[in-house]
Amino acid sequence: MAFTVAIDGPAAAGKGTIARAVADHFGFAYLDTGLLYRAVGQRMLDGEDPVAAAEALRAEDLDHPDLRGAEAAQAASKVAAIPEVRAALLDFQRAFSRRLGGAVLDGRDIGTVICPEAEAKLYVTASDETRAARRHKELVANGREIGFDEVLAELRERDARDSARATAPLKPAEDAVMIDTSDMTIEQAFVAAITAISQRMP
Repeated sequence: MAFTVAIDGPAAAGKGTIARAVADHFGFAYLDTGLLYRAVGQRMLDGEDPVAAAEALRAEDLDHPDLRGAEAAQAASKVAAIPEVRAALLDFQRAFSRRLGGAVLDGRDIGTVICPEAEAKLYVTASDETRAARRHKELVANGREIGFDEVLAELRERDARDSARATAPLKPAEDAVMIDTSDMTIEQAFVAAITAISQRMP
């Protein structure tokens, strides 16, 4: 059967961690759609036109070693605001979402634009300070010298850009289950997600 789980939310709210755990739990395929935009953003940083990069995106582009870095994240947010880039990546995401055996997709517009008919929708969020603290810890662990205030400013800048863009802005779907992870452990967030999804299953 095809069963789609759409998980949206801002950066560092925990949606990726939850999405991977949900996919493992149910045995569904998993797609981090943000990685598609990071790959396009990285190709833009390398000098390519973002629309051409999106149209020519290859599976191996998702293995680029710098895709998890802050520079690629900022570039991803910029290229994601380009309607032609989003259109180029739309069909790939929709086809993935309806694969037999179930699929979990996480991003910023999965429940609203990519898969509005998804059987289960979650919107994972957390306070700005909580998300910035998580991202700061991650960046420092990866060897980047950066202050908390700079991370917080970058995160808020990205949120504003993602929420204000004309095409597919970041916002929860009307029928999404909200999960605020600010004061949750990973296990608590996972249980909340599994419970919400199970209630939507036939």
